[in-house]
Amino acid sequence: MYTADGHFDREQLVRQYAPLVKRIAHHLMARLPANVQLEDLVQNGMIGLLDAFSRYEEGLGAQFETYAGQRIRGAMLDGLRDNDWLPRSLRREMRRVEATLQQLEQQNGRVPSEGELAASMDMSLADYQKLLQEAKGHQLVYLDDFASEDGEDFLERHLGSSEDDPSVRLEDKDLRQNLARVIGALPEREKLVMALYYDEELNLKEIGEIMGVSESRICQLHSQAISRIRSKLFGVERRKPEKG
Repeated sequence: MYTADGHFDREQLVRQYAPLVKRIAHHLMARLPANVQLEDLVQNGMIGLLDAFSRYEEGLGAQFETYAGQRIRGAMLDGLRDNDWLPRSLRREMRRVEATLQQLEQQNGRVPSEGELAASMDMSLADYQKLLQEAKGHQLVYLDDFASEDGEDFLERHLGSSEDDPSVRLEDKDLRQNLARVIGALPEREKLVMALYYDEELNLKEIGEIMGVSESRICQLHSQAISRIRSKLFGVERRKPEKG
């Protein structure tokens, strides 16, 4: 791992940890829209990996891999924020889905079906499912969900110069308890998708093989589940309307 003069051999280290960068990139890709390129995530992730090499002082091993994973994910998320990767029009449509979910559940006292959601939004079921497919980048947590009143965004407050991954926000006890409660109330197929994706860390293709449906259908179920969760955790009355 070291050169003749006692320094880390970066070329060898990059070869060793490049699979970690690609693994994190592929996992993120399943939650991102089609206009995001895997190569861009990997490139940003490699920047994070090199940054981890330069900052880590305790030698390499399991602890380094954990540290590097945080740096890699942080670099990828920084790149996504800089590139404004989710179209505003699509974000608006998915917020409309969330609002409709909330309205129907309040009216009917139960979880609405896809067909009911589509009808309430004046869409055919096929068009609604197409929207879910296109919105595979719909996220459980957006940075602007946690923007402060003075406009400071989530990454500025929680990444900055620290090593924290943005997912640290989900470690809040109350949020974790509410998240567990909401996921537990999901329809069984959506609950299974969430468990396989987030707990088992399978990709959408692997989940589709297990459940006997297409990867695109798993993508739809994932987007639908995220919308259901967001409608409960971040009720529309708590959100500021988007500009533009």
